[in-house]
Amino acid sequence: MSHQTSQPWDLSRLQTFLCVVNEGSLTRAASLLGKPQPAISRQIARLEQECGGRLLLRTGRGVELSALGERLLPRISAIFKEVQELTAEVEQRAHVLSGEVRLGSMASLQSSIVLPVYEQIRQRHPGLRLRVFEGSAGQIDQWLVSGFVDIGLSYHYGGKADSRIEALENVASYLIGPAGDELTQAPTVPFAKLDNLPLILAGKPSAMRLLLDQLARKSNVTLNVVMEADSTQLQRALVARACGYAVLPAHVVTSELASGILQASKIVDPTIHRDITMEITTARPATQATREVANNIRQLHRKSGMPDLA
Repeated sequence: MSHQTSQPWDLSRLQTFLCVVNEGSLTRAASLLGKPQPAISRQIARLEQECGGRLLLRTGRGVELSALGERLLPRISAIFKEVQELTAEVEQRAHVLSGEVRLGSMASLQSSIVLPVYEQIRQRHPGLRLRVFEGSAGQIDQWLVSGFVDIGLSYHYGGKADSRIEALENVASYLIGPAGDELTQAPTVPFAKLDNLPLILAGKPSAMRLLLDQLARKSNVTLNVVMEADSTQLQRALVARACGYAVLPAHVVTSELASGILQASKIVDPTIHRDITMEITTARPATQATREVANNIRQLHRKSGMPDLA
């Protein structure tokens, strides 16, 4: 029997040969592969032609390996195993995310959202890099418009948000005081109690500051802002030193409340709420990596949520 070696090996023929050997029957192999038996016979005949001799011997019970078939079976099995492993590796790598996702976040959201998401992404997708930029709500909006960041984490106050903005959770505002402070010992504090209270607030045009000013005018309350500090870290440090009070959501001061450094009382009559929001830039199409980070933020937030003291 002449043989041809100039043509590449046909992997489907090798697979058919292995199936016939494993089943010991052309009929059972044809049924397993979903092909008519004549097609199986033609593939085996073509492979035998390429190998230069009989690989299988027909018997009354089915087929069995010839001497040539016994010699080539380990090689053919090894080749097909390599092909299967290569296919599995390629498929696995196709699902491995890589690249960089740029995340803009307000500082007050970094410990409660950014850090847990980073740890989760590092575990699930080690080839993906997060690059985090800290900024104000206004800066994050500009970064999203320009495409400087892929995802923005911020706050939204009152009214219906833009359809592109996804609300993750609605959180209340608390009056934050130092340890042992009488005013913040109670679970709640009326907004009227903020009248002439020494306050440490973010400077204008902070959305929360504008909202507080608006509520103060309606309630005939005087806001005594003794210091403007956009950094929540600085606000917490000043309050801990009894330099004044801050107005913050509970998740910003979780560790300080647990250690007894600060106290928090929910502001009521009226309550002051803010939405924690996420937005993906529309300056360019979202990559698979960006969508995966956004999904991780959603999943993590649904699982843990934000602490509330009420």
